[in-house]
Amino acid sequence: MADAENLLGEIEALGDRLAHARQSITRRFIGQEQVVDLVISALLCGGHGLLIGLPGLGKTRLVETLSTVMGLQGARVQFTPDLMPADILGSEVLETGADGSRAFKFIEGPIFTQLLMADEINRASPRTQSALLQAMQEKSVTVAGQPHRLDTPFHVLATQNPIEQEGTYPLPEAQLDRFLVQIDVPYPDRDTERAIVLATTGATEEEAMAVFTAAELVAAQALLRRMPVGEAVLEAILDLVRACRPDDATAPEAVRAHVGWGPGPRAAQALMLTVRARALLDGRLAPSIEDVAALAAPVLTHRMALSFAARARGETLEAIIAGVTERIVQGRAAA
Repeated sequence: MADAENLLGEIEALGDRLAHARQSITRRFIGQEQVVDLVISALLCGGHGLLIGLPGLGKTRLVETLSTVMGLQGARVQFTPDLMPADILGSEVLETGADGSRAFKFIEGPIFTQLLMADEINRASPRTQSALLQAMQEKSVTVAGQPHRLDTPFHVLATQNPIEQEGTYPLPEAQLDRFLVQIDVPYPDRDTERAIVLATTGATEEEAMAVFTAAELVAAQALLRRMPVGEAVLEAILDLVRACRPDDATAPEAVRAHVGWGPGPRAAQALMLTVRARALLDGRLAPSIEDVAALAAPVLTHRMALSFAARARGETLEAIIAGVTERIVQGRAAA
């Protein structure tokens, strides 16, 4: 009983600190509460985030502010068509010592940081995009056959322009699956845009304040994994993920007819973590089925693909996921 009470106390204290972190971020990144919550959730879960939106919507500003608030060492890489894997990972150089001896020395690339901003990641070639694969999954890189561990914590927040823009490359499916959540950054509404204009065109601007340190973030990530999840929430996660696979017996007709391939077990893992983060940000001690419904699109959209015929008919993954989610939630509510 004492252990349970201590856990609940720690969760409540973390929720309070997260509220301060959110407040500090919104001083510089005005509005877009859902975007802010999803980015914080990605870090709380120890994962990576993919921010999708047109240029000029504040994605870079958000990541820079997040680095300050969460106390993380940050680095930024601008992805371009001529960027090479070594520009990200680092490379070995031949050095000559004072005695004339020669030896290879590894020069670390910008990936050796705690929060890497991969700006406009889909402007680089697939070869360069794939340089992040091992780092995102295993928190290490291999150069010239030698493994090199990355810093702890390590997170990638990548920004991506809509694929319709000229000069972009779709991310490989394997890499998309490494992103915990896809975060769509829309245009702000009129009131938010007015506040942005006033806040950023004056003589001074609001500054973000550090709320966490890197060590405290790692502790928060460990605490999140101890947060209890009810059996009903777990079953809803499994129902949702399995129903989005076109070859599963529980898949509805819309999925069977329009989805080419569905999410794997990593999607269920992502939901299990992100529902906890959402509950924490809302000041609750445990997640609910409503959290599963709210996070269905951010977790599943980039882990699914429409069939060619469905794309030609104008079907969207968002609409299909919403339909499946509503069916699962209603079914669980009636049970």
